[in-house]
Amino acid sequence: MVKNIAANDTPIRANTEEFEREALIAPSGFREYDARWLYPEQLNLRGAHSLGMGLGTLLHELNDINIAPSVVVGHDYRAYSAAIKYALASGLMASGCRVRDIGLALSPVAYFAQFELDCPAVAMVTASHNENGWTGVKMGAERPLTFGPEQMEQLKNIVLQGQAKEHAGGSYSYVEGMKERYIADLARGRSLQRRMKVVVACGNGTAGAYAPQALEAIGCTVVPMDCTLDYAFPHCNPNPEDLEMLSALSTKVKETGADIGFAFDGDGDRCGVVDNTGEEIFADKIGVLLARDLADLYKNPVFIADVKSTGLYSNDPILKKRGVTVDYWKTGHSYIKRRVHVLGALAGFEKSGHYFFNAPLGRGYDDGLLSAIMICRMMDRCADRTLAQLREELPLTWNSPTMSPACPDDKKYAVVDTVTRYYQAKKNKGEPILDQKIEHLNTVNGVRITLADGTWGLVRASSNKPSLVVVVESPSSKEKMHAMFAEIDMVLSSFAEVGNYDQKLRVA
Repeated sequence: MVKNIAANDTPIRANTEEFEREALIAPSGFREYDARWLYPEQLNLRGAHSLGMGLGTLLHELNDINIAPSVVVGHDYRAYSAAIKYALASGLMASGCRVRDIGLALSPVAYFAQFELDCPAVAMVTASHNENGWTGVKMGAERPLTFGPEQMEQLKNIVLQGQAKEHAGGSYSYVEGMKERYIADLARGRSLQRRMKVVVACGNGTAGAYAPQALEAIGCTVVPMDCTLDYAFPHCNPNPEDLEMLSALSTKVKETGADIGFAFDGDGDRCGVVDNTGEEIFADKIGVLLARDLADLYKNPVFIADVKSTGLYSNDPILKKRGVTVDYWKTGHSYIKRRVHVLGALAGFEKSGHYFFNAPLGRGYDDGLLSAIMICRMMDRCADRTLAQLREELPLTWNSPTMSPACPDDKKYAVVDTVTRYYQAKKNKGEPILDQKIEHLNTVNGVRITLADGTWGLVRASSNKPSLVVVVESPSSKEKMHAMFAEIDMVLSSFAEVGNYDQKLRVA
């Protein structure tokens, strides 16, 4: 049986007989588009086996065929990831899936392997940028897409209601050499003419086994930083939005005189950037620079940006001049990936550092290493300028990092709904904020409040952690940015369910 952790349940504790005999899966781990659990508090190995059986059952239902579905599996570098992957794989085999195990991998390596091995499905065991102690699975049944809310709800019901079915035909094979094949594919046709020194920061996560070699393969001189694998993450969490990681990267860039610094997250599907002066450039603004560059090569391109991203996508004069169309969409790698696919966009950009390059640039999935290579190629085409000079050419805006106040998973969506209704009521009544009219509310993913001068603030529920997400930006002044944050923070402070921030704007 599957032992759920509900509010009124007594959790199964590790180091007990019950923990060895029963399947433990916390319902809260089934998120909007992937799965995340604390291990072993919320998931045990029998639970991972049950998850695999449920996923295999769902793959049969989605394919509506009798042949065994083929599934790529891999795992990130954490003390327990391989064990969870093997338990998951045993469940997939029991449900009649052909498992192709690529071993230690990045998420984009698993996505690449779907094409390389001609496998429609993927199950990548990773907690991405989450702190040590977390695990999870990124899943998909139709390359290059990953699951969305509908498929995750189906999977949750199959697993928690005990509806998984055994099927004949399951098998397992280990695939050698996928790392080398992936790096060769990244480098093919992408050699640089410009010699660049790049700092590569990996936070001792899995990207350390891939990123230095990939960037060397296109001709970069690489300065490795925290690239030795160590699942204790002794220096910082591998998260390119984390100011501690970016600060250390900035110092290293200035020390070494590098042209650029790249920061990669735990499973390598995100990329953060520091320019040659040590200045962090948030990923959404790097996206604007890439959009400018690509719009010079491809006529009237369509780009997707998530709702956390800068307003420059819609009001940058160069993008307008080059006939660019930008669609602001829901935050989340699965949402943006699917939107890029559906609209046939050339690329998609998220403030978190997920970039999605469609044909002819890529295969449509998020890949932090490919993103770094695309940035290097942009610099190759701008050989007379530094990255800092390109940054300075952008219209000036003041924007915050992504800030996440704690909020329980079972409360966060209700809080966001209440905040949305609050700002909708203010707009309907014509009530100002910061002495300005509310010009627009975007409610595709939480609520993004845009004022008359272009200052905006966003509140949404995190898709993968028990927290909210807050971002603010102003094209007018740093003071307006801080004032917009103070406005939102005041509203959120009225909720008892909302706790401390992971990081917060310093007082102006």
